[in-house]
Amino acid sequence: MARRGLLIILSSPSGAGKSTLSKRLRAWDESIRFSISATTRPPREGEVDGREYHFRSESEFRQLVSNGQMLEHAHVFGNFYGTPRGPVEEAINDGSDVLFDVDWQGAQQIRNSPLKDHVLSIFLLPPSIPELHRRLVSRATDGPDVIEKRMQKSWDEISHWDAYDYVLVNDDLDETERRLQTIITAERLRLPQQPDLLGHVRKLQQEFDTEAQEP
Repeated sequence: MARRGLLIILSSPSGAGKSTLSKRLRAWDESIRFSISATTRPPREGEVDGREYHFRSESEFRQLVSNGQMLEHAHVFGNFYGTPRGPVEEAINDGSDVLFDVDWQGAQQIRNSPLKDHVLSIFLLPPSIPELHRRLVSRATDGPDVIEKRMQKSWDEISHWDAYDYVLVNDDLDETERRLQTIITAERLRLPQQPDLLGHVRKLQQEFDTEAQEP
């Protein structure tokens, strides 16, 4: 039977493994799509509309928000960013899961959206704060000042851990990946994800009534 897709929200403080696990999930199931955000910032060299972002003017973006066509949005460093509802709704109706990399505020907006019945939210915790700092340093992508800012922001993000459906401590990457796969597999079987079940039950009822009428 066909199923509806899930809106999979994966959140964590920077350095807790969210990006790595997102890539692993998409390698595990290539049908999982990554949500493409809309933004009002101009495209950078090499960026393509609809691939990196959906590039929109500020007036277009505001119109989408006022029409209820954005699942979540925020104003960041002078530009708007958000998730268009249309492509996500089309994907889940086609049975494809959509993966979101958003913070707790974006997650809250999506959970309160018209698509809330299909949301699966997961938060990743680091095993310890020293380990979180070590991971940020070992990535060698940021300078000390940026790492310090990320560490300062991490507690604000961690403080919203209990607003999620599932919380995993990412102390072992392989084990966390297996747990994510188990959660997603189970959530795909929730009643809201199986629109054909009602028709199947009605068919069983008809068959039962037919059997009962036979001598």
